[in-house]
Amino acid sequence: MDIFLVRHGTASATWEEHPDPGLSSRGLEEAQNLEPRLSPYLDGSVRLLSSPLARALETARPLALKLNKKADVTESISEVPSPVDLIHRKKWLQEFMKQKWQDQNDDVLAWRSTAIRFVKSLSSPSVLFTHFLLINAIVGEIMKVDRTLYFWPENCSITHIRSNGISLELVSLGDQMHSVVN
Repeated sequence: MDIFLVRHGTASATWEEHPDPGLSSRGLEEAQNLEPRLSPYLDGSVRLLSSPLARALETARPLALKLNKKADVTESISEVPSPVDLIHRKKWLQEFMKQKWQDQNDDVLAWRSTAIRFVKSLSSPSVLFTHFLLINAIVGEIMKVDRTLYFWPENCSITHIRSNGISLELVSLGDQMHSVVN
């Protein structure tokens, strides 16, 4: 069964500027361009799932409208929990991306475990509108890599994985970014 991990479009503010920014005009355009890229793989049974954060919800909206479906919201594919306040998040994130999973606190490890269990539990083809580090957590698990950062998914990149109901397999990584994480 096919599962597509879609990183949200370009946000209107950076991670240390706003706790839950929506999409920028560029991000809205990126979201509009998802449907033609995904439609060859989707049928009527596809399920749309989104992180509760504004940038993911706004990224899901054009495809949901096109398919006449609702994107179900789930905390299980939300952004990594930051243990620091807003103004210190960028520095924390830069350090986090150099680390291994074994170095993380219980909250971050629980977030990762929840996400992996959730993705493994999916029982129908799905498109998940989610975040940079969650995609890395899933792909890292599939590839059996302990680093928190496996690759740099671009905004609105589509990472294709498959589930056989027990394990996950990487089909293809999404496009990689050439700019800073926002």
